Amino acid sequence: MTLIAYSGNCECGNSRVTVYLPQTLDKYHPRACDCNFCVPRQLSYLSDPDGMLEIEGLQPFKLQRQGSNKAVFVTCHECDTVIAVTFKRANELKGALNSHLLSDAALLQPAISVSPKQLSASDKVSRWQALWLATSINGKVKRQ
Repeated sequence: MTLIAYSGNCECGNSRVTVYLPQTLDKYHPRACDCNFCVPRQLSYLSDPDGMLEIEGLQPFKLQRQGSNKAVFVTCHECDTVIAVTFKRANELKGALNSHLLSDAALLQPAISVSPKQLSASDKVSRWQALWLATSINGKVKRQ
């Protein structure tokens, strides 16, 4: 399967992302989470289980946990832009990209509202495993 690369960066440019997707961006509807963390930041997330996400930063990232404390939000150390939300299970890091970071974000379909807070912790994990991208941070999977 051929993957298409799309890139972007945080507000200050210290953090860069490349997402590799099996379809063109115009085929994707990001998911806008309705939680108290994501709504004020107007976050929407892009993922595809057949894709990959690479996150690169000039400085160490800030890592934040919210809600069920199962997922980790990767945030730029300098400008506090949320880069992605991630989850580690065994030796695999999965993630969903903040879709607003992409240079070509205007090509995306309108975001769909989702409500993960309605799911149990185990249902969240199952959903993330099924939908999120294989993810690397600075070239490797990091322990969180």
